[in-house]
Amino acid sequence: MNTLLIVALVVAMAFTAYALVRGVMAMASGKLGNGQQQQQQWMRKRVLYQGIAIMVAALILLLAGGGR
Repeated sequence: MNTLLIVALVVAMAFTAYALVRGVMAMASGKLGNGQQQQQQWMRKRVLYQGIAIMVAALILLLAGGGR
């Protein structure tokens, strides 16, 4: 179970990094209109993936602590 959570954490962290890079690339392209919407979409995905990663990390810490 712990190994599964660690794998889930690594996957969530990878998704977060990917969404961050894509959002920065969309911002750097300098397109107006649709480009800004695309940038905001990638940054929202980054926040979602980051939240998932934080929840998985908290779950790992709770399980590692033995419920103390």
